[in-house]
Amino acid sequence: MTAVEKMKVLVACEESQRVCIEFRRLGHEAYSCDIEPCSGGHEEWHIQQDVIPMLNGNCEFQTVDGVMHRIDGKWDMIIAFPPCTYFSTAGANWLFRGGELNQERYAKGLEMKILFMAIYNADCEHIAIENPTPMKIWELPKPKQIIQPYQFGEPYTKRTQLWIKGLPILEATQNVEPTKRWVSAGYKGHSDNAVCKSGNNKKKRSKTFPGIAKAMAEQWGGKVEIEERENKKIVG
Repeated sequence: MTAVEKMKVLVACEESQRVCIEFRRLGHEAYSCDIEPCSGGHEEWHIQQDVIPMLNGNCEFQTVDGVMHRIDGKWDMIIAFPPCTYFSTAGANWLFRGGELNQERYAKGLEMKILFMAIYNADCEHIAIENPTPMKIWELPKPKQIIQPYQFGEPYTKRTQLWIKGLPILEATQNVEPTKRWVSAGYKGHSDNAVCKSGNNKKKRSKTFPGIAKAMAEQWGGKVEIEERENKKIVG
């Protein structure tokens, strides 16, 4: 793994902290941000608020442990997992129930699109957004890559799209044979052997797989060379 300089990383819409923790393990200054409390066990790295005011950097914020922080300049990287409840093709039958557009769900979907595009257009050179396949009605930008958990050591299928700016595509780390769907197909009257059935286990369904989180940190971040950095301080 190539040694790199320490980066300021914002992991948006992430309560699980799986990606944040992997970047921290490699020595980066990473923070998770979500309106929900974190479930990853590190309140000192979690910002519980709306992420939009923070996207362009030059911001002050308080982590859940009460400590204030400041980011001068832009974030070096933003990785985001915006809500997909109203975007995903799995919910098409709910959006067009009875053959007519559900105006309430459509309005909520438009709110999610505002968040998605705010992240996509943030003033940051390195951005990655993860989401399931969205319906065409939302007219989102074309994704750069499609990945599956089974490419990263997790024996499940869950078609996931990545919108990437300024970063290389994510390389598979361990191809394994998939044994189950992670999420039910979601079609009316459909039944399968999915781990998470449609309509329940919302948080479990949306958590980033450990293998994918590790790949993101290692391939897009890299390990910070602490000794080299400390030596530079001494010499200077």
